[in-house]
Amino acid sequence: MWWDIALGVGAALLAGWLLLIVALLVVRPEAGLLREALRILPDLLRLLRRLAADESLPRGVRIRLGLLMLYLAMPIDLIPDFIPVLGYADDAIIVTAVLRGVVRRAGLEAVRGHWPGTPAGFDALCRLTGLSPSGPGA
Repeated sequence: MWWDIALGVGAALLAGWLLLIVALLVVRPEAGLLREALRILPDLLRLLRRLAADESLPRGVRIRLGLLMLYLAMPIDLIPDFIPVLGYADDAIIVTAVLRGVVRRAGLEAVRGHWPGTPAGFDALCRLTGLSPSGPGA
């Protein structure tokens, strides 16, 4: 019985992983966006840490941010980082999804208030995540 469950979970994980690879091949990120993401990466990591430590944010938001930081620190990724372009794209997609969820639950002002970088860097973060710097986001 438990082998069936383990096989089902394994097959679902494999199918999800293959689907992500196909999606990344189809929607290959622009090189300019990846360069911009790498430029603001130190500020982004400080932002995640600050948001996760903010006790005024909902607990679910802080837990998601903690899990995101744990995922980013793990040496094993969905797509290995040594694969050009696609290696970092899975991390970017996951960070984008989590940040959009944070903005929906906590508000863009909470993210703006914890942003450690320049206003231009915050605008770049908004472009990368598809959020509007003046509104609630996408």
